Amino acid sequence: MISVRSWSDARQVWDHHLMHHTPRPCSVIVGLGSHDLGVADAAAGFYLRGLAPVIVFTGSTSPTTREHMPRGEAVHYRERAVELGVPESAVLVEPKARNTGENIRFSRALLEEAGVDVSSVLLVSKPYEERRAYATARKLWPGVDVVSASSPMTFEAYVASIGDDRLVIDMLVGALQRLLVYPAQGFMIEQPVPEEVAAAYERLVGSGFTSRLIR
Repeated sequence: MISVRSWSDARQVWDHHLMHHTPRPCSVIVGLGSHDLGVADAAAGFYLRGLAPVIVFTGSTSPTTREHMPRGEAVHYRERAVELGVPESAVLVEPKARNTGENIRFSRALLEEAGVDVSSVLLVSKPYEERRAYATARKLWPGVDVVSASSPMTFEAYVASIGDDRLVIDMLVGALQRLLVYPAQGFMIEQPVPEEVAAAYERLVGSGFTSRLIR
């Protein structure tokens, strides 16, 4: 059983991860690979609204995605976007990245190689990865305006869509830990974490939501 306190703490951490940027026209859409095809849906939706002329999907496979995305996250995302009406010619695939830093670095290199001039990026991730994605891109892609976005979902709707309550909370906790420790390692810019969010995080860790923590 997940306690009422833990649900409240998880919702607070979820809210902190959201950047609340308004999606707007950018040079390119970059969809970050993961287990969640909702990222591809959101990226396709932004493309079909005319917010960018090209999409990059980036991501290899992970233990979480190997079974249901055997061809790689970026390839499955591309297939999904094409199903939704995005022209194949508008999608670039970066199939090697295994973490958020590589997502950014490899996508940047791919776009440079393709001759795409990039001054702004609509960066599409899972909702609870918005802040981490933004902070990473700001560190590794300086000089580019970054708009962080995801599928507009409530915490409760997202948990229901994944179907594994504990896994989602573990992921929220893991994402926040990286916001706390990665800036010192040079992986992202620092993002202030309010005291009440840090306290909610500590309570969740104390309650055992630790499977996605780095040791």
